[in-house]
Formats: sequence, C-alpha cells, structure tokens
Amino acid sequence: MPILAWIVGASLAGGALSVLAAAALALRARQSQVPILISFSVGTLLGAAFLEVLPEAFAQPENVKRVSIAVLGGLLMFFVLEKLLLWKHCHEEACETHAHSQEQADHGRIASMVIIGDGFHNCVDGVIIAGAFLASVELGIITAVAIITHEIPQEVGDFLVLLHSGYSKRKALAFNLLSSGTTLVGGTFAYFALQTMHDFIPLLLGIAAASMLYISVADLIPGLHRRRGARAGAQQALLIAAGVATIWLVGELAHSFANV
Repeated sequence: MPILAWIVGASLAGGALSVLAAAALALRARQSQVPILISFSVGTLLGAAFLEVLPEAFAQPENVKRVSIAVLGGLLMFFVLEKLLLWKHCHEEACETHAHSQEQADHGRIASMVIIGDGFHNCVDGVIIAGAFLASVELGIITAVAIITHEIPQEVGDFLVLLHSGYSKRKALAFNLLSSGTTLVGGTFAYFALQTMHDFIPLLLGIAAASMLYISVADLIPGLHRRRGARAGAQQALLIAAGVATIWLVGELAHSFANV
C-alpha cells in the first residue's frame, strides 16, 4: 500500500473519526466520563513519544543532538503557540481559556477562535502523521492512534463550546468536520515537501515527540490534578497505564504486520 494512501487514510481517520466520536460523547455521554478519556489519552501520548517516536528519531547516533534540539525547540514553540491561543486544548465544558474569553468577547468570536485554533492544530497533526509514516508504516499507525485518542476529548470540549455559542448540533458538527479536514491538508503537504528532505524526518519526529509531551504534561495532566482523592488518583494512574499498554500493544501488532 503506497505511503501516501496510508497518510491520507490516517489523516481522514484522525480528523473525522475523532470529531464523530466526540460529537456522540458530547451529546450522549455524561460530562464525568470526559476525564476518563483524558487520562487514557495521556497514556497514549506518553507511550507513543517514549516507546516509538523518540527511539525512531534517535536511531542514528549522529541524529541524537539534532533531535534533542528539535524536541527542546518544539516544546518552546508549543508554549508560544499556546500563549497565542492557537494551541490551547479545551477538555472540559468550561475551561479557563473559554471562561476568560466569555468575559471579553461575544459568542461568535469565541466560536471563530475555537474553529481557527482547532484547524491549525489539526493541520500540524497531519504534518506529524506524514512524518511518522515516512519514517515507517508501523510508526505512522502508532502515531495516528495516539493522535486520535487525544483529539476526542479536545473535540468534545470544542463541540460543547460551539453549542453554547448558539450553533445548532448540525452546524457545530459541520464546522468541526471542516476544521478536521486540515489534518489531510497538513499530511498531504508534508508528504510532498519531505520527498526531497529525508534528512528532516528525524527532526520532524523530534517535534512530534515534543507535541505529545507538551500536550500530555503541560495541558492534560494539570487538569487531572483537579480531581482529588486516592480513588481518583488510582483510577487516573490505571487509565494512564492502560494508554501506555495500548500503544505498546499497537506497536507490537504493527511491527508484526510489517514483518509478515
């Protein structure tokens, strides 16, 4: 199967499936179930970064320093993007960013910010997926799985904000699907751009790892700390471990599939 077909399929799945799953959860699931998704997505992101993406990026000894610089630069870049409100994830019905925005802007402006920010984020996800598939098919599959799991709770938050901004359910779903289409745009662009830039792939993997680490550590985990108590902590730890185990299992299956 051609690499471009893998990238297109994974980009469409990463975008459309996460939006549809998020819409179903936002309309039917209890709000208390969202933290469960977040805990699991933390595990998948950490597992993908440390078990697959970074080992692949560090595979060649001469790339170690370059990739380390890419990871550091990526973390700083995502910090700046979050400050510009382009990378901010909302995993709750009323996160701090949206609550602050509601005090300063009308609903139409809030909705526009959510759609633009989500579109930009999805485009970057597409670039990351393409870089992973160009490194190896199994790494691409693992990266796509990690991206889909962390997109679902984010899309739940975005969907709820659009509903609260006055959008109908159909219109909110349509705009979320539209913004998810930028995943395919980013993936396709990266595929053709990297055809003659293979030396850049390890650096892109370093940036991908930085994205996963930043989202999990700086964005998701602080929200988990709002739930206190030994029971909540144990549940979160188990779900994070389940996320890591899922990535390990997907990795083993992908490697086995590649060797058939």
